[in-house]
Amino acid sequence: MNPPIDVITGAFSYSGRFVAADLLERGRGVRTLTNHPKPGDPLAARIPAQPLDFEDDAALVSALTGADTLYNTYWVRAPRVGVPHTMAVDNTKRLIAAARRAGVRRIVHTSIANPTASRLSYYRGKAELEDAVRSSGLSYAIVRPTLLFGEGDVLINNIAWLLRHVPVFGIPGDGGYRLQPMHVRDHAALMVETGLQATDQIVDSAGPDIFTFEALVKLLRRAMGLHTVVLHMPPALAMLGATVAGRLTGDMMLTRDELEDLIRNILISHEPPRGTTRLVDWLSANRDQIGRAYASEIERHYRTAETTGQHTEAPKRNHARGTS
Repeated sequence: MNPPIDVITGAFSYSGRFVAADLLERGRGVRTLTNHPKPGDPLAARIPAQPLDFEDDAALVSALTGADTLYNTYWVRAPRVGVPHTMAVDNTKRLIAAARRAGVRRIVHTSIANPTASRLSYYRGKAELEDAVRSSGLSYAIVRPTLLFGEGDVLINNIAWLLRHVPVFGIPGDGGYRLQPMHVRDHAALMVETGLQATDQIVDSAGPDIFTFEALVKLLRRAMGLHTVVLHMPPALAMLGATVAGRLTGDMMLTRDELEDLIRNILISHEPPRGTTRLVDWLSANRDQIGRAYASEIERHYRTAETTGQHTEAPKRNHARGTS
């Protein structure tokens, strides 16, 4: 008998590749919808890829037909000019509608912790999509990650990169706002576990430890054996520094919206933790690797076509690039 087939948006993306690997280890068949094909990826030979083209409803339905579960990691972290979060919402609604028409049994949708706690467009979009999933008529699980870390993450890795490369690291404000990191493998396992179930559910994806931002930065500095000076500074000045660093790296290091939400303490869960991997233990095993290479958001999501030599853009109106 053929194994059940699951579809992932972005099976070669950050969290998506761990979800794909977990499913394959469990004997599931996997297909992906992606605008970032990576022929050199270790999983590429095992995962058929089709374009994630939101303007071609028939192609979306065809790609999803025969699938048991859709694992959706598509989103846009900080849209470029002309590609607002509202477009990412519309795109995802098209994907949900296609899944329903294709007869998909269940959707596992990646949201964000505390989606109604912020009035910013990122969170409003996440909250709107949770409503769309709940009203879709499909069996569903909505998974709400706090902050993911692990091999290839952006935020924690790039804090470590800055600590390795600058003499002074600026902490916005008092640094007392909290984060609850979740290891990406634990997150992927939670996604798959909820996908294999039948009951509708909404779960937070959060790790076992909560840190203040200042404690997190100092934990990273200590784990790497560095002596970088850590100073508090006004958030506006810290944002200016992040903007300058972003221009120097050719990347989007931190957005003002992300900084505001970080300071507002919404990257934590109010549920029992679902993850078991402690950041301090992971750092102990990875202290020599973390922060060695800068993890570029732009390189990861906007320059794939340049590095692979393939044309990966969806139609122009909907060329928002998904992050996960």
